Amino acid sequence: MYLVEHDAKALLAARGIPVPKGALVTDAEELPSLPPGPWVVKAQVPAGGRGKAGGVRRADTEAAVREAVSEILRLHIAGRRVRECRIEERVSFAHEAYASILLDPVSAAVRVLLAPRGGMDIESLAEETGLVRSGLCDPDAASIAACAAGLARDLPHPLGAALGSAIHQLAAAFCAYECTLLEVNPLFVMPDGTWCAGDAKMITDDSALPRQSAVAALLERRAHAYPEAHLKLHHGCDYVVVDPEGEIGLLTTGAGLSMMLIDELRASGLKPYNFLDVRTGGLRGDPTRLIHVLEWIAQGPRVKVLLVNIFAGITDLGEFARLLLAALRSVPEFRAPVVARLVGNGFEAARAALAEGDIPVVTDLEVAVSRVREKLGVEAA
Repeated sequence: MYLVEHDAKALLAARGIPVPKGALVTDAEELPSLPPGPWVVKAQVPAGGRGKAGGVRRADTEAAVREAVSEILRLHIAGRRVRECRIEERVSFAHEAYASILLDPVSAAVRVLLAPRGGMDIESLAEETGLVRSGLCDPDAASIAACAAGLARDLPHPLGAALGSAIHQLAAAFCAYECTLLEVNPLFVMPDGTWCAGDAKMITDDSALPRQSAVAALLERRAHAYPEAHLKLHHGCDYVVVDPEGEIGLLTTGAGLSMMLIDELRASGLKPYNFLDVRTGGLRGDPTRLIHVLEWIAQGPRVKVLLVNIFAGITDLGEFARLLLAALRSVPEFRAPVVARLVGNGFEAARAALAEGDIPVVTDLEVAVSRVREKLGVEAA
């Protein structure tokens, strides 16, 4: 789960990591009690590049804060509508550095990155100057801290000591919250050697939510900010609207196969509405999950057809077909025609069951896509 900055800082602060005081706001006319000024107003979206997109602005007066909030809340950043801003006390007279910890899947280790300079252009600056120092280590807090201490050893005082101290605390948070990425850019270093997290990018492992009471509690409080993660927590499957104007609802299983299907449909000039990994192994004879999926897809204003694409191994397609028919009966508002492509265990039983619901079944994906085109009234590209 990619946390917005405000929530990432709340979790870091809960572990004693210093962050600037700030408040979350959704309306320029209803400002909460603010920390002492001057301030920085920041768009809260789970994406980088906010500064370059106009989503980070300075304000010296409350009137300027209101104006900044009003303008930022009209922005779209990385395709996302900005609905919240963090108003934060501005940190002055600080040196900007960079620190990050991330899982490195290639090496099956943790990578630590440090740089004596931070800011918006850190990536290009790193390529041009070799500024960023990098090290690999085992995935535990002590190893991460030791790696960072080695990387920062020859940096001038107080920068080296501050970066070493920062990574020591960030490593503990990275492991405690089971993150895949924790980045602080900028990391403000004061002349006296103290430091604070000027910004925070945190991505946590969704699969760890059952163990992560603090993250799960935040998700419950802030469900509107993380609808996909909230759905997964409560319904056991992955569902994301990929195109609000999409015309094809997808009922699919397998994350990789589902993403590949979306790519193939788009390459054919078609517009899928959603991504879904329904995880058929978790249905366990109960249509509830399929009912929820159909209710979600029914919210798509332009959805005209449902494409079912299930490749079954352990799953019994006969049972799946019966559950699908039960779900369709339970969601009368879902009226789109169904195209079903099924492959695997129990195929004949599934075909017989779906025939009773007047849903023909095919095994070839190209044939299924051709039938989707027919339902949409779209000619082949």
